[in-house]
Amino acid sequence: MSVIIEKNGRVCTIQINRPEVKNAVNRETAKQLADAFREFENDNELYVAVLHGVGESFCAGADLKALSSGNGNELELDMAKDGPMGPSRMHLTKPVIAAVSGYAVAGGLELALWCDLRVMDSDAVFGVFCRRFGVPLIDGGTQRLPRLIGMSRALDLILTGRPVHSEEALMIGLANRVVSPGTAKEEAEKLAGQIAAFPQLCMRNDREAVYKGFDQDFDKAMRLEFLLGYHVVLSGETHEGAHRFAEGKGRHGQF
Repeated sequence: MSVIIEKNGRVCTIQINRPEVKNAVNRETAKQLADAFREFENDNELYVAVLHGVGESFCAGADLKALSSGNGNELELDMAKDGPMGPSRMHLTKPVIAAVSGYAVAGGLELALWCDLRVMDSDAVFGVFCRRFGVPLIDGGTQRLPRLIGMSRALDLILTGRPVHSEEALMIGLANRVVSPGTAKEEAEKLAGQIAAFPQLCMRNDREAVYKGFDQDFDKAMRLEFLLGYHVVLSGETHEGAHRFAEGKGRHGQF
């Protein structure tokens, strides 16, 4: 299998398993990735996913050797269908963390951008390396990158195709955490476990408010935030949390 699924408690780790080609994604791998994330989304026992690449790289993008031989990735005009890299058009209700080692470039960068958070080895590299080969960003790169780091910085990366190392990635908000070399998967899974331990409806609705409200008129976005939060309060989750607080749990920043 070119995609491996590991489950540990509430955390699901999905790994691209093509280390011999730096985890470049061909047509079959894209399908397996999309199917793996559908399985995660539909499994009520799983709360947070980690996306990782087996071996020394996260993902080097689409498999250009397969493309050159006439067996490139699917190019679906119907946006309800899977993207060329697999899950890039999905909007999940649960968070995904990218554990980035080695290269996360071209379509691999787009997969990392699709995730909610990025944990990056200090010697890892991001980049629009497909710039040099005339391969476009068609898995959300031109839309997600400016939303994450701003248009000016995004255009710098998109137009030049230059490498972005961990120090800069952290500074501009492309990486959320930078960790010791070889520990991204372990640290991402720890972070996933922490997020999975929180009251889930509240966390997921706050996350949804961020995504759905981002491009809305401010007043509409504020109403959306309130309605999503209102459903959390009505569910009883907030009252339960307040009761725990009154008992002395979770005070002074304790988790």
